[in-house]
Amino acid sequence: MLVESFSPQTRTNNKLQITTDFVVVGGGLAGVCAAIAAARNGSKVVLIQDRPVLGGNASSEVRVWALGATSHMGNNNRWSREGGIIDEIMLENLKVNKDGNPIIFDAVLLDKVAAEPNIQLLLNTAVYLVNKSAERKIGSVVAFCSQNSTEYTVSAPLFCDATGDGLVAFNAGASFRIGAESRDEFGEQLAPVQASDQLLGHTLFFYSKKLDHPVKYIAPKFAYTHQQISAIPRSKNIQGSDSGVKFWWVEYGGIHNTITQTEEIKWELWKIVYGIWDYIKNSGKFEDVENLTLEWIGTVPGKRESRRFNGEYMLKQQDIVEQTQFADAVSYGGWAIDIHPSEGIYSDKPACSQFHSKGVYQIPYRCFISKDIDNLFFAGRNISASHMAYGSSRVMITCAHGGQAVGTAAALCKQNSISPKSMLNPEYMHSLQQQLNMFGHGIPNVPLAQQTNLAKQARISASSELELKQLLPSGEYIPLTQGCAQLMPFNQGMAPVMKLKVKAQTETQLKVALRVSVKAENYTPEIDLKTIELNLVAGEQTITLDFSSVEIAAQYGFVTFYPNAAIELAISEQRVTGFMPVFNKMHKAVSNTGKQTMPVESGIESFEFWTPERRPKGQNLALQFEPAFKLHPLSHITNGYLRPWKQSNTWAASFNDKHPQVKFCWPEPVNINQITLFFDTDSDHALETVLMLHPESEMPYCVQNYRIKQADGTTLLEVVGNYQTVNKHTLAQAIQVDELVFEFDQPSDLVPASLFQIEIH
Repeated sequence: MLVESFSPQTRTNNKLQITTDFVVVGGGLAGVCAAIAAARNGSKVVLIQDRPVLGGNASSEVRVWALGATSHMGNNNRWSREGGIIDEIMLENLKVNKDGNPIIFDAVLLDKVAAEPNIQLLLNTAVYLVNKSAERKIGSVVAFCSQNSTEYTVSAPLFCDATGDGLVAFNAGASFRIGAESRDEFGEQLAPVQASDQLLGHTLFFYSKKLDHPVKYIAPKFAYTHQQISAIPRSKNIQGSDSGVKFWWVEYGGIHNTITQTEEIKWELWKIVYGIWDYIKNSGKFEDVENLTLEWIGTVPGKRESRRFNGEYMLKQQDIVEQTQFADAVSYGGWAIDIHPSEGIYSDKPACSQFHSKGVYQIPYRCFISKDIDNLFFAGRNISASHMAYGSSRVMITCAHGGQAVGTAAALCKQNSISPKSMLNPEYMHSLQQQLNMFGHGIPNVPLAQQTNLAKQARISASSELELKQLLPSGEYIPLTQGCAQLMPFNQGMAPVMKLKVKAQTETQLKVALRVSVKAENYTPEIDLKTIELNLVAGEQTITLDFSSVEIAAQYGFVTFYPNAAIELAISEQRVTGFMPVFNKMHKAVSNTGKQTMPVESGIESFEFWTPERRPKGQNLALQFEPAFKLHPLSHITNGYLRPWKQSNTWAASFNDKHPQVKFCWPEPVNINQITLFFDTDSDHALETVLMLHPESEMPYCVQNYRIKQADGTTLLEVVGNYQTVNKHTLAQAIQVDELVFEFDQPSDLVPASLFQIEIH
C-alpha cells in the first residue's frame, strides 16, 4: 500500500530519458514505414505517436482508404502500386482483411511495428517541445503520455517529422508555407494568379449497417436540421446506402486555420454528419433505411492540409506533368493533382478537380530533408512541395513510400557517420537507391544494380520459357460497347500477326489500331502505328490483324478495338504477368470521363484514359500470335527491374510446366549467405485498405510454394504459402556451392509460374 502525505510543493510527473539513433515523430503510414525501414537497416528507433493506434488517416479512428499512384485503377498508371514496406503491409492486410475492416488494419500495423526489435513504440504520447543543441540542429524532443503520466525526453542524432502538421519542424524553427503559391512564383499554370491562404479541409466519416429490425434515430440537439442539411449545395450527393469514405466530400475547414482551429472544425463537421444521418433516417426522402443503424462516427477528423516545409528542393506542378527525372529520386507518386474548394461542403463548385499526368513521377530525396535544420527529415504530407504538387504527393501510400526512403537514409547516415544533406553525394545516393530497391521499393527508371549479384555471374537455365502462341479462348465473349485494348509488351523489331475470334450481330465494320505512348515508360496511347479496318459478316469469325509491317520499339503497345456495339470479342481465362485488357471508360471517383481535355494554358496535358477492370473481370483477349511471342525470357530475372517497365521484366514458365525449375551453375564454388526473390503480386491492383471488397486474399500471379535445392538434391529452403512480393532469406551460416536449383509450383492452371528477379549474395 502506498500512502503519500500532503506536499506544499507541486509534484512532477514521472520522467524518462531515452537516447536512440533515430526518432520518428508521427505514427501515420509515413512514420511507420520510416521507423521500420531504419530498424531493418540496423538503427535503434523510437517511434512516437500521439494516438492510441497507428495509421493516421488510415486508422480506425479516421478510416480513409489508403491509396497512391494506382488511384483506384482509374488512371493510366499501370503496375504502379508502391513497393517496399508499404507493399508488404498492404499485402498482409489483403491476406487477413480482404473485406477492409479498419480495426484489423490497425492490428496489421501494430503487428508490423511490434515485430521489429529495434523499434521502441510510444503510443498516446504527444511531442510538445523541441530542444536544440545548436542553431540548426535538434538535440531532443520532449513528449508526454496521457496514459502513464510520463514525460519522455528523447535524444538522437537524427529526427523525422512525420506528424502531418510538422510539429517538430515548426518548433525547431524550420521555414514553412501554408496556402497556395501564386502562378508566377514557380510558373505553375494551375496555380491561382494571386497567392492565397486557403487550404484543403478536414473530413469526418460515419459507418452504418442494416439490422433485421427497424431502428429509430433521434439526433443530438447540436445536429443540423433537415432544412439546414437540404440547403447545403452538396446535399444532392447524399445516398442512404453510402457510408464511410464514400462521404469524402463532407469537407470543411479550408478557409480556417487547419491547425489551431481543428477542434472548431471538428464540431462543425459533427453538426453536419449527425445532421446528414438524421436527414437519411427521418426526412422521408430515402428508401429502405428503416433498419439502418448508426454504427460509428469519427471523433478525429481526417486532415488534408496544413504546413508544408521547405526542403532542398520543392516539388512543382511541372515535375508531375512532365515526369521530371531526378538523380536523387527515392520515391514516386501518381495520384492526380487533386484540388478541392476551400469552402468544402458549403461550396457550389465541384467537390474536387483532379488533373492527371500521363504516368508516374519521381520524388527527389531533397524534398525529404530540411533546408534549415541539419538533422531533420520530413515524411508524409509535410514534405517540400508547392500547393499544386501537394495535391498529388499528399496521399497516404505515396507518403508511406517516401517514409521508407527517409528511414533507409537515416540508417545509412548513421552507418557512414554523415548528415542527411551529405547523402546527396552521388556515391551515397546510389547506395541509398540500391538499398531501397533491395526491399522492392521500385523507384521508376532506377533498376537494381547487378554488379554484386552472384546470379548474374552464373550460367542460368530453366525447364521452360513461356512462348505465347495464343491466350486460349474460354468460350466467352465481351461486347465491344466501349473501346477495348489488349495492353502488352513488344520486343524491339517487327510486330507480329494476330488473330482473334469475334462475333458480329450483323454485317458491320471493325476498326483496330496498334498504338503506343510517346514516352516508352508510359501507358497512355498517343501514337497510331497502324490502323486496320475490317468488314465483318454476321456470326462468328476469326479476324487477322497483320501488324508485321510495323516496326516497334521495346515498349508497351495497345492493340486497340474501337467501340461497336454489334461486335463481341473472344476472351481468355489465362492470365500472364505484364498483360491486361484496358478500356476507354469513365471512372468518376478520380475525375476520369474517358478523356482529359485541358486548355493549353493550364499546363496539364490532354489525353485518353485506358483503364482496367477489377478481378474477377478483366479477362485478356484470346489473341493468337504469329510468330509466337517470347516476352518472358530467363534473362529478365537478372535485369534489375522489379515490375513491368517497358517490358514484362519477368521470366515465366510455360503453362504446362507445373513445377518449373531455374538452375544456376557457377564455374567455381561461390559463398552464399543471402537469397532474395521478387515475385509478381500484381502491382496494378489497388489494395484499398477499408470499405472496398477485394476478390481474393492472395494475388493470383504470385508463386506461393517453392524450394531451393543444392546440386545433390538437398533442400536448402522451402517456402509454403507465400503471398509477399519480396522473399529475403538470410542463411544461418554461409554455404559454398557451385549450383543452386529453384523449383516453383505453378500458382494455378490459368497462370504460369513467374518471377521478376533473383538476387544471390
